[in-house]
Amino acid sequence: MKNYIAIYILSFLIFSCKSHETKRSDTINLFNGKDLSGWHVDVPKMDEDPGAKSPFIIRDGLLVSLGEPQGHLITDSVYQNYKLDVDYRFPGEPGNCGVLVHASTPRALYGMFPKSIEVQMMHENAGDFWCIVENVEVPNMEERRGPKENWGITEGKERRIKNLTDDSENALGEWNNMVIESRADTIKVWVNGDLVNEGFNSTAKKGHIALQAEGAEVEFSKVELTHL
Repeated sequence: MKNYIAIYILSFLIFSCKSHETKRSDTINLFNGKDLSGWHVDVPKMDEDPGAKSPFIIRDGLLVSLGEPQGHLITDSVYQNYKLDVDYRFPGEPGNCGVLVHASTPRALYGMFPKSIEVQMMHENAGDFWCIVENVEVPNMEERRGPKENWGITEGKERRIKNLTDDSENALGEWNNMVIESRADTIKVWVNGDLVNEGFNSTAKKGHIALQAEGAEVEFSKVELTHL
């Protein structure tokens, strides 16, 4: 009897270890803390001025978007059905930035933004959706996007879909956590544990992931992706 119990316990421990290893293998760090391996930079000004410096650097083990010149840091790989876990903060003046999901055609909007759905990180607006030549829907669309006749996904249209909460962000200078979950045609966003947006019927279901340089300095300590 004791032998059976010992075998059962050993089997359970082996299975648990394998399950834990499988779970860990589903999660990858998109930022390795050392360099920009796995990413590429798309900054229009760098095309025009060969002397222009990239706004994306590594500093003290952090991925930093300096904000200028404006553009995007884009993953080399395409992702679908995942949870993206990001820790970020504005170390100085508050400003604008964002995480773009399902990014595809570069410079599709204003000669700058890739075709994508932006999850806004702008100070006091974290969690807004911005439609960039792609679309996503939410409940009570007119309340959160404005009059239907103004909706659109290109220049001059109402592309912003306001988030659901106020005061989900931490104080300026403190770290914030943003989680973006993409499953099929739905996108959910949490900021510091609050569900701040939930969209459905996204016109894109996969693509690259991009971080913005959009005028303000932003530090990232974690950019982690878990396959779902």
